[in-house]
Formats: sequence, C-alpha cells, structure tokens
Amino acid sequence: MITVYSDSHLQRQAKTELYGGQLIPPHECPERVGFVLDQIRTVALGEVVAPVSFGMEPIRRVHDAQYLEFLENAWKDWSAAGYKGEAIPTCWPARRMVQKRPLQIDGKLGYYAASSESSISEGTWLAALGAVDVALTAAQYLTQGHRGAFALCRPPGHHAASDLYCGYCFLNNAAIAAQWLRDFGAERVAVLDVDFHHGNGTQDIFYDRSDVMFVSVHGDPAQAFPHFMGYADETGQGAGEGYTVNYPLPHGADFGVWSEALADGLTKIAAFKPDYLVVSLGVDTFERDPISFFKLASKDFSAYGEMIGRLGIPTLFVLEGGYAVAEIGVNAVNVLTAYEAALPR
Repeated sequence: MITVYSDSHLQRQAKTELYGGQLIPPHECPERVGFVLDQIRTVALGEVVAPVSFGMEPIRRVHDAQYLEFLENAWKDWSAAGYKGEAIPTCWPARRMVQKRPLQIDGKLGYYAASSESSISEGTWLAALGAVDVALTAAQYLTQGHRGAFALCRPPGHHAASDLYCGYCFLNNAAIAAQWLRDFGAERVAVLDVDFHHGNGTQDIFYDRSDVMFVSVHGDPAQAFPHFMGYADETGQGAGEGYTVNYPLPHGADFGVWSEALADGLTKIAAFKPDYLVVSLGVDTFERDPISFFKLASKDFSAYGEMIGRLGIPTLFVLEGGYAVAEIGVNAVNVLTAYEAALPR
C-alpha cells in the first residue's frame, strides 16, 4: 500500500492544550506521526511518497472563504495584538447571543472555534495545508487504480466543519478528499469514521447530501467529546435523510460491541455502493488511549481492517486521532495490513 507523508506537519509545534483545567503539552503531538512511519517501515507496508500540491480550490469546495482567511491570518493577527501565549479562544456566541463575526482576533477565535483545547500557534496553517495535500495525493492514487492508499495526515481533520475548528482539527482532510473524488467523477463516496470521537465536522459538511454517506462508530456524545453531535437520531436532512448513520457506544465498550456496530455500518455502506470509501482512521479506540474509554486491543485493529477489506471498495485511509503514542503505529498499521490481505483477489 502506498503511504503519502510530508514533514510539513512539523510546522505545527503547539506547546499548550487546555485539558482538565490545566495547560498541558498537547496530546496531538508530532511524535504520533513518527511512530506510525516507523511501523510502516518495520513491516514494509509499501512505498512512502511525498504529496503534490493541489492548491486552494479543493479546500474552497468544502470550507467557507472567510473561515479560510481567518485560519491563514490567525497567528499573525494574534501576535500583532500583543498576546504572548498561543491563541486560545475565551468567549463564544452561545445560545441567545448575536451571531456576528467580530473584527478583533480574540472574538474571531471564539466565532470559529467549537472548543477550547486546540491552540493555534505559528505554523498551524501551513501544517494544515500540508495535511490536505497528503490526503488529496493519496486519493489520487485510488483514481489511478490503487485499491488502497494511506494518507499519514497531521493535524487531523474530522472535527473541522466548513467554518469551525475544534478537536485539534482545522481543515477536514477526509471531507476534502471525499469531495475531490466526487468532483473527479465518482457518483457516490462513503466516509467511515472509526475514531473514538464522533466526526462532527464531516457529518456537518455532508448532512444534507445523498451522494456522500457518512457512517460513524464512536463514544456516546452524552459522555464523550464533542458532546453536541453524534446521537443515533441524527440521520441527515433534506436530500441527505438516511445517509448519515451514527453508532454512539457506551463507556467501556469492547471489540464485541464495537465490531457489531461496525458490521452493521459496513452493511449499509455496501448497500450504498460507493465508488470509493474514505476511512477516518482514528485509533484512539485503543484500550490504553489516554483520552477515550473503549477497550480495543491491538489485535482488534487487524480484525476490523479485514472487515473493511472484504468490502472490496477502493479505500483511502486518513489518519485522525490516536494518543497512546507507543502503540499508535502498531494499531494503525495493523488495520492497513489486514485490509490489504483481505481484499478480494
């Protein structure tokens, strides 16, 4: 399997994350990618290639223009305002407040942020742009006949909506790739999100569409971030009714419970008959991940990689979460190797 990787992700070197009432070193750190890359080379998964540039147009197909302008200039505007730390919002347009875009950077942060854990620092914008090119280059390999490709993205993307960032996500790599595949000529694309946390951004982007199905297996939002999206009764709206499928699972769910939900989701994806499948590959479902509460073991990642492979759909895997750093490489690559082994010959 081809892996697309760029060291542009190193331009995001955030120092702070607001977690548990403290500013701590971020869970989403550069070392995550290094562990995955090391495991890819250890098992000889396949060639590792650099991305090519796709420019801004594929990003504009998914994200709001004013939001992109904000992201591009946020660090410069924050620094120009004289703030000394990293950019973290302090206020939001909550219920019954005016929904107007402020002029001052502190207000803009709250307007565009859906949560406060994700600081913006120097290099965040360039790293996010690089991650998009990684995802699009991997998607392009599928259009050239490859049956699987892995986008080793950082920062992740599935929490980013068209005009919101949160959960360490600024540009939605998986959604941009799915839209690019549609624009390239695919009639239908499915997005399967297996990250512990619900892919609220991806759901929001495609919620009223029937050409892109979104299926997510995740921690119950009553108990887990992002809390305000991902319930089972969210099934799409308008033309998209029935094309969003959510499986919120309880605290302590093991692979038996988790795989039953996945199997049902894969059945729905197979019935949808997509030309391509995009998998938001978060491996924070691992039993020792520090910010989740599922109980998957490393061998379980191989088991579900095989389940996805048996569909026989050309599949783009896009790295999302996974924060038990010592195991993230093993778990991600277990999915990829099992997927390849299970492909119909």
